[in-house]
Amino acid sequence: MQKNLKFVVLHQTNYFNMTFDQIMDSLKARNFQPVYFLHGKESYFIDQISDYIERNVLTEGERSFNQTILYGKDTEYQTLRDIVSRYPMMAERQVVILKEAQEMKTLPELATYLENPVPTTLLVICFKHKKFDGRTKFGKLVKKQTVMLEIKPVYDNQMPDWITSYLKRKKLDISANAAQLTAEYLGTDLSKVANELDKLAINVPKGTKVSVQHIQDNIGISKDYNVFELQKALGLRQILKANRIVNYFIANPKQHPLVMVIPALYSYFSKLYLLHHLRGASDPEIQRTCGIGSAYFIKEYKAATRQFPFPKIKQVISILSEYDLRAKGVHNHTADQGALLKEMVFKILH
Repeated sequence: MQKNLKFVVLHQTNYFNMTFDQIMDSLKARNFQPVYFLHGKESYFIDQISDYIERNVLTEGERSFNQTILYGKDTEYQTLRDIVSRYPMMAERQVVILKEAQEMKTLPELATYLENPVPTTLLVICFKHKKFDGRTKFGKLVKKQTVMLEIKPVYDNQMPDWITSYLKRKKLDISANAAQLTAEYLGTDLSKVANELDKLAINVPKGTKVSVQHIQDNIGISKDYNVFELQKALGLRQILKANRIVNYFIANPKQHPLVMVIPALYSYFSKLYLLHHLRGASDPEIQRTCGIGSAYFIKEYKAATRQFPFPKIKQVISILSEYDLRAKGVHNHTADQGALLKEMVFKILH
């Protein structure tokens, strides 16, 4: 049985260079490694790898005796050591997945196992919601002895590209406007975004150019009443349109909570703040420096800077900071969320 094991030993430097896609490709090729250490603030990719291993490494019949799921808060080192050190039953290997490893206080004691891992065990360590400290003695050993992947968060300005790339894997294209609208509406929670895009991919034929209308029909974003349109109306000082959107938000508070609207507006006006310092810069430089998701929107941002001189931009950012605190209950004892939104937008426009 042991001669059929397919653990391909990677050259040492590959441990540092493997990307998410490379790890997934190696797993699909059944080139397994003894230990995977996945860490970072963004949990989506960690879940993708661990879920794939959980579902695909062993057959359904092998999982009963050879697959163990543990949680850091409920696991001590000796328990984990005993499990990873045993040999598989009627299978080539066993799979052990340690979820929420950041909650395991005795995790550093695993160093002795990492020095000589059992080749018939595939151990996955999921260290979520924060970056693992690789400077410690244990951290250095993890770097040396495991397939280690740090999952960095995807920022607001990167989301349109991430959405475009994700849909390409689903054989769908998407317009820049639709990608930006989706990013503004869904935010940076990749699990949430992927879930919505998966539903979209089911309902839209492969090869389709996804438009704003597709997004509206399948994700539930109103074409006319969304944060993307609100910031555009504010940027161009379209007072009537801005107030219509505000009234729609007030009537649909669960879809458009103030604590979600303010960060989107803050991101928008922060870009205008930077743009005021880039007079004469080329469009590619503006896009890169301001973090504008697509060059398609640069003209619109330039128009907004003409409506909002630099002193007014600073005032708007201060207003947004104030109302962010008030929306969270700081220095606010009477006004409800709708009243705060109306008041905030009035101050931005006047």
